[in-house]
Amino acid sequence: MQRSLRIRMFVIAGIIVLCLYGIFGIPLSGRQLARNIRKHIRLGLDLKGGTQLLLEVQIQDAFKAEADTIINRLKDRLAASGIAYSSISRNDPETIQQAASTEVDVRGVSPTSAGDFQSTAQQTAGPGWIVTAVNATDYRLTMRPEYAAQLEHDTMAQTINTLARKVNALGLSEASVQGHGGKGSEEAEVLIQLPGISDPQRVKQILKTAAVLNLDQVLGGPFASPADAMASVGGILPLNSAILGGSTSGGQPAEYWILARSPVITGKDLRDARATLEPSRGWETEFFLSEDSAARFQRFTGTHIGQRLAIVLDKVVLSAPVIQGQIGDSGVIEGLSGHQEAADLALNLRSGSLPAAIEYLQQDTVGPSLGADSIRDGSEALIAGVIAVTVGLLIYYRRAGINAILSLLLNGIILVAALSYAGAVLTLPGIAGVILTVGMAVDANVLIFERIREELRAGKAAIQAVDAGFRHAFKTIVDTHVTTMVSCAFLFEFGAGPVRGFAVTLLIGLAANAFTAVFVSRTIFDWELSQGRHVATLGI
Repeated sequence: MQRSLRIRMFVIAGIIVLCLYGIFGIPLSGRQLARNIRKHIRLGLDLKGGTQLLLEVQIQDAFKAEADTIINRLKDRLAASGIAYSSISRNDPETIQQAASTEVDVRGVSPTSAGDFQSTAQQTAGPGWIVTAVNATDYRLTMRPEYAAQLEHDTMAQTINTLARKVNALGLSEASVQGHGGKGSEEAEVLIQLPGISDPQRVKQILKTAAVLNLDQVLGGPFASPADAMASVGGILPLNSAILGGSTSGGQPAEYWILARSPVITGKDLRDARATLEPSRGWETEFFLSEDSAARFQRFTGTHIGQRLAIVLDKVVLSAPVIQGQIGDSGVIEGLSGHQEAADLALNLRSGSLPAAIEYLQQDTVGPSLGADSIRDGSEALIAGVIAVTVGLLIYYRRAGINAILSLLLNGIILVAALSYAGAVLTLPGIAGVILTVGMAVDANVLIFERIREELRAGKAAIQAVDAGFRHAFKTIVDTHVTTMVSCAFLFEFGAGPVRGFAVTLLIGLAANAFTAVFVSRTIFDWELSQGRHVATLGI
């Protein structure tokens, strides 16, 4: 008995030390203690104040990029197979609802090559695309509905992950990025919460900078205006081409270019990017291509020496230098204003280009004073509840009430430490979960104490009464906690952000309560009984 009791007490002491370290760290001064607490106990937007952004993902851009990738691959495969054609182009869906209607048209295929073309096109496009003949020489590639649905899902997941990487790279560890809505176009919405950020303009600029880097073949330009560009081609823009403007600098008017719509290189082909300082040119961003993309880029530049290649970032032509020779696996973006712009651009490129552009729908700012009010009100409610519970337990259960209070205190320490170790953010609904956890903890202790009282009234000795009380109450405690945990799991799976915060806090609190109400409380009773006191002094 004594050996088992000592082991249990060492386990409890170890857990207490581990939890206290997770909350306070190892502070060497009062200032460091306060800093560690702020670092480990992360407050959400509703408690700390900050900004909430609601944005919409332009999913149709990802579908068009997928079609462009198919076009580039198909061009290489057809050239390698010796299959001639007159043109390859795609349509241009403009809305989210039209995204799944993206298609690729191939014209001018010789009827004698029909079988070889269909086989090559299907192998190149993959099982997600359907190749159909429009007539004897023209073909159309369309997406299967299930593939389109998967692409939409993957686009949203990649967008959320990319935005989260950008936010984390800025040091905003308490920020949250999550999908928002559930039906229709709302499936393309993302909610971003930035606690402590009251002026989010730089963050918004970095997030909105899709960093969609394309290297496009120049078909014509520069021109002074889009009208001049159209006039140069007789008013009819060639298939699979587009007119894009350049960035302005030094008060100079923008230049316009006619570019191939299918890029030679895209942001997906990048493997790294960094800000560098070139003495003669100033700050610039250097990017590096993956092995496969570098080989493709070398082939293209080797066969287009003397022609222009446009560096396009987020549909703006940064420059259109002449290809002087074959280019390898890297390039630079020049003309940046300084280190901050070069570093931000490198951050965006490293985080991965967004698969689609984003548009801000709504911005809400919560002032820090409102968050402070929420903390004060929530803390006052929690303190008032704990005091009332403490007084009630001491009056009704006498010395055994101290047992329950110690278990309740440890429950709170474990809950806060678990949130700290998990990097979770405490929100106002989370505080509600803490308060409900207090109620569940008290309920578990009441069940145990009342059962022990029944056993004592039945004439059992203190040790047998405690053993029977915990044994019989254990089933009820497990039943209530498991059913509540299942409810929390459903809330977390199907609920929105605030509901999830409540569910996580309550789930952790219930798990901690099962440990403290049964294991810790039983250990305290056993320690008290091991001191040799009479049953009358059990104090329950």
